[in-house]
Amino acid sequence: MSKVVLRIERLALHARHGVNPEERTLGQHFFLDLVATVEMGEALGSDKIDDGVNYAALIEAASLAFTERAFNLIETAAAVVADDLLHRFPKIETLQVTVHKPSAPVKAYVADISATVERRRHG
Repeated sequence: MSKVVLRIERLALHARHGVNPEERTLGQHFFLDLVATVEMGEALGSDKIDDGVNYAALIEAASLAFTERAFNLIETAAAVVADDLLHRFPKIETLQVTVHKPSAPVKAYVADISATVERRRHG
């Protein structure tokens, strides 16, 4: 068994998530971090992309799952992305999806607000 941790950090996406009407109308920028433990199997020896997880396809799938509908909560958005990626990519064993909402409409100065969801294929 050959496990690899694959990281995709700060994937920038525009979406209409949030509970405020202006968030739903105007939308805002979000960032996604994906951390996947992948069973690479033959990929490390074969050096063939089809034997591993194609990170371009992973980015495309995450982007679609995140933007195809509006969510009130970034926690729900993270969970939907995680569940979709586990379904689409059977070589992913564990997955963390973090959704960053740096422009959250709060009455405080913060650098970032984020939520992380973790999923495991078994257990």
